Amino acid sequence: MNWILSPLEIRPDDRSRIGPKAYALYLMAREGFDIPDSLFLTVDAYNAFVNAAGLRERILLELNRKSFKDMRWEEIWDCATRIRNLFLKKQIPDPLKSYLTEKIQSRFSGKTLAVRSSAPDEDAPGSSFAGLHESFVNVQGTPSILDHIRLVWASLWSDAALLYRQEIGLEIEKSAMAVVLQETVTGNRSGVVFSQNPNDETQVIIESVYGLNQGLVDGMVEPDRWVLDRDKKTVLSHKPAQREQWMIPSENGVEMVALPADLSKRPPLSSEEALGICDLAYRAEALFKAPQDVEWTIKNDRLYVLQSRSITTLSPGETQDKRAWYLSLHRSTENLKALRTTIEETLIPEMIKTAKDLVEQDITVLSDQELADEVRQRRQVNQYWVDTYWEEFIPYAHGVRLFGQYYNDAMQPDDPYEFMNLLTQTKMASLERNQLIQDMAAMVREDRQLFERLKAGETLDLGSEFGEKVNQFIEKFGDLSCAVTGGTECATDTRPLFKLLLEMAVNPSSLASRKNPQDARELQQRFFERFQGPQRKEAEELLDLARSSYRLRDDDNIYLGRIEAQLLSAVKEAKSRVENSERRGTHTSELEDLKSVIHDLDYGTENRKTPVQKDEHGVKVKPRQLVGQPAGPGLSRGKARVIRSHFDLQDFKNAEILVCDAVDPNMTFVIPLAAGVIERRGGMLIHGAIIAREYGLPCVTGIPDATSLIHTGDDITLDGFLGVVTIS
Repeated sequence: MNWILSPLEIRPDDRSRIGPKAYALYLMAREGFDIPDSLFLTVDAYNAFVNAAGLRERILLELNRKSFKDMRWEEIWDCATRIRNLFLKKQIPDPLKSYLTEKIQSRFSGKTLAVRSSAPDEDAPGSSFAGLHESFVNVQGTPSILDHIRLVWASLWSDAALLYRQEIGLEIEKSAMAVVLQETVTGNRSGVVFSQNPNDETQVIIESVYGLNQGLVDGMVEPDRWVLDRDKKTVLSHKPAQREQWMIPSENGVEMVALPADLSKRPPLSSEEALGICDLAYRAEALFKAPQDVEWTIKNDRLYVLQSRSITTLSPGETQDKRAWYLSLHRSTENLKALRTTIEETLIPEMIKTAKDLVEQDITVLSDQELADEVRQRRQVNQYWVDTYWEEFIPYAHGVRLFGQYYNDAMQPDDPYEFMNLLTQTKMASLERNQLIQDMAAMVREDRQLFERLKAGETLDLGSEFGEKVNQFIEKFGDLSCAVTGGTECATDTRPLFKLLLEMAVNPSSLASRKNPQDARELQQRFFERFQGPQRKEAEELLDLARSSYRLRDDDNIYLGRIEAQLLSAVKEAKSRVENSERRGTHTSELEDLKSVIHDLDYGTENRKTPVQKDEHGVKVKPRQLVGQPAGPGLSRGKARVIRSHFDLQDFKNAEILVCDAVDPNMTFVIPLAAGVIERRGGMLIHGAIIAREYGLPCVTGIPDATSLIHTGDDITLDGFLGVVTIS
């Protein structure tokens, strides 16, 4: 079996074995283009590895925990993380390892390589997998090259690649990966050229940076940009970059360093060189008979082609390609650092101030018309922050994923989520809220008279120590009766806060003992010991970034909830006025406007019912075992408490297992009483999974129809290691 082919061994029918990227390089080498010395690993090598390592069945298991089309973004992230860890843990078996070692050493002895992906299904009509699969540059030594081949194989199952395959209708289970091994050409100037501007067919676009091309491709180095006329082959414009950094080879791969002052003052290409690269693009377009996106580098004034692919986005209106959106959620470390500064120093203080300003406004003194305008204004404010959440806060969550991949590559743990133990036990708004609740519960437990008064529903002395604590709590977090944080008096019966305090007074939480801070400290120490010098600093920075990102996945919902609560407050006031006017039989144009502005606003004040699942004969379904995503390690057994409405939380009892569609931030006050968490929504970074891991609770997410297949009172066993729930 020829697991590796050289360019001279390629035949036309090998295209499906080596993938489009490798085949394009072969064609260009045949036509006289300068390409780096290369070898091509066929898909046969990939198949030999996954079959011998027993990975094919494991991959299918991960992909079929749930219908792929129903998986959320976070669930696909988790699926990809688990699959990648399988590739990290499995060594390439003999005879494949011996064969690859011999071929690599005989061809590239003592040289550094670029290890690039070349998946055959990148040939699908109208598709482009650019940026979705891994490529690595400046890889040194055969053992490291073999490790990076496994990482390229694993990138076939990355979250973005999985989503994109699903979107363009490829059969995911049949995917395979070929690999390009290229001698590293350490060019001092690099870039890309589009032989036809995707937005203007009359133009050619060239982007160039000093140093390695990875700086440009990863978005870490701003490029100089030239626009040329396609027909006249003349430079129309040149937009210079800041030119502050460049990416160069280092002992451990590549690194970003300051650009020398003499280079920062001049562009990486002259006008004549730009025209030469334009000629290169025309030659590639003529060869492939389609506009090309060509990656190139210059070393010792010699122009090398690193790869070339067809441009598939020339008609944006004719495609539903969302690749750019998928990739936008993956951010570089530098991008995340900048995003963190924006979020922590600007956005969060603005959110806090916005909520505070709204709280301080007395809407009861507004006229009906003014109140209608205020509801509209608050709706706009709330929507602005929801949009900000998706545009800024969601991408920042990649800090956790970035650290997780870094940790798993270094430590290769059995548990692909071991890194999460370094992120928990951090300061979070919901944990602060829960601690305040437990402090108040302790006061109730120690004061029998207070306990009995709360139980009887008597009016409290708001001037007492306990009353003051209650007022302080409600001012900051609301009275727990509403579906959003900061809301008050949504329930008509005894305040849910008092019902919860009574339950916790009788059943003190033991959650504090479930997590050992010492274990996390030891894990952190072992992690840091893997690195020295600059790498140690990088590891520390990534961990700090991940902790901030992880914390925000909890806190952002609290901040959003406080703003939404003030919209809800205005809506409640408007509804009250409309109802009073209807009882009195009075109608004014202002009241009609008030009525219309709240018509479509519903904030979960109605108790939702979930239909009971039945088979085709109308018989009630009683499943035995449900499979979801493992999101919190541990085993737990107890009675289920199904939460279909926020009001159901008032009846939560000690040692019950929380079952819900999704744990929102204003539900987590019952977690100190819970024995485990089950959610329909899936993902390690959803709120329920985060809060469960903070308290050391078993958690399974991503179970379809969880709230209808499980019923309150069912005896269930929750396995957070395997992601399985068993109903007795």
